[in-house]
Amino acid sequence: MKATIWHNPKCGTSRKTLAILENLSSIDVEVVEYLKDPPSAEKLAQLYRDAGIAPRDGLRMRGTDAEERGLPDASDEEILAAMASDPILIERPLVETEKGARLCRPQDLVLEIL
Repeated sequence: MKATIWHNPKCGTSRKTLAILENLSSIDVEVVEYLKDPPSAEKLAQLYRDAGIAPRDGLRMRGTDAEERGLPDASDEEILAAMASDPILIERPLVETEKGARLCRPQDLVLEIL
């Protein structure tokens, strides 16, 4: 099985999620450092849809200016556009497999799609 993780190596939860994936020999892991290579608004929309959450549920509030920008009350399209242009606004880690996608907070949520 292939798994793609949108990863921030400075984030403990992201590192723990990646470790779960790497410790399973049956998983081929693709690591995307989303701060360097952000997903498009369209890809984010698809990931959140597949995870069963709204874009605002994937909006990182801590350590960002999301509140000051009014993003918690913005439309899905505005949130996705902001995330695509300023990826620090993306809560991490996001993981996608053939079984779906998850925002892996806590990291054990990744097990639902393996």
